[in-house]
Formats: sequence, C-alpha cells, structure tokens
Amino acid sequence: MVIPVNEFSKREGERELPLDPATTTGNGHVVFIGLIRSPWKNREDCPKNMATARERGQQATLEIDKPYRPGLQGLEAYSHVAIISWLDRAPRNLIVQKPRHATVAKGVFALRSPARPNPVGLHIAKVIAMDAAAGLITLDGIDLLDGTPVIDLKPYFASTDSIPDATPGRAVK
Repeated sequence: MVIPVNEFSKREGERELPLDPATTTGNGHVVFIGLIRSPWKNREDCPKNMATARERGQQATLEIDKPYRPGLQGLEAYSHVAIISWLDRAPRNLIVQKPRHATVAKGVFALRSPARPNPVGLHIAKVIAMDAAAGLITLDGIDLLDGTPVIDLKPYFASTDSIPDATPGRAVK
C-alpha cells in the first residue's frame, strides 16, 4: 500500500522532483525476501529511528519468505543484523525536505527521512531469537511499520561497520 503524497504536508523550503520516481521504469529488479511484523500500524506511532525503537522496548519479527530461508544458514552466529527495507508507504518525489525538528531544509541525501527517490531503509537490530526453518527472526526493536517489505539482510560486523569517530554535521569542502 502506498500512502498518497498529500498525507505528507509540504513544509516551507521543500522541493519536489519534476517527476515521481515511482512512475518511472526501473533499471534493476528488486525482490522482497520477507517482511517486518511490528506493533507500528501508522506513521504517527512508529519510532523515528532505531534508538527510539529500542527505548520503547517492543520487539519485532522479521518473516523471511520460504524460498529465501536457506540464506539464513550461518546468520545465527551473529548478534546483530543489518536489515535493508523498502519503505513502501513513503513518498518518492521529494528532493529537498524540512523535517519538523529542523530550522532549515536539506537535500534528502543529507537526511535519514523515508521520503526519497528510492525509499530504501537501513536498520541495525539485535537478534533476540531465530528460527531459520520457519523464517522467523525476533528483533530487539524496529523503526518500521508493520508489513514493510525487506530487500536484504547482512550480518553486522562491529569490527568493520562501526566507525567510532564518525560525526554528524561536518562541513565537506
């Protein structure tokens, strides 16, 4: 289900693309390997990020479709998983946005907003339990609406994925 763009009120300083990427022919074939089962049924209730999701203390479940379950082999050895999702209810035609908490508008590539040309989400979650045969992974929390499609999973490697000295808001010259 796609939420009509009119449910996302346009804020001062925001700009739309001249076309809606959802209406164009793609140049890749993405398949959904499963979906998220979460307590979040609408945008207003859904946590804005994984830190907030964890604070709420409500677990979620990742359901992997049967043909993709053999791909879970070996994932049980990892404490965390990177989930790549398709934010199917987000508008795709905004290129500059002004989040509610921001004082100035920014380009979508400088934001973590779900509204973007390709609504791909990235989430790092702790694996609480896994039943590979049933295709079920219980997560410590998630910042996704119930039924959100999942594109891919990858094990999280703290040794290579974590960058302790990374900083937000650094000026690039």
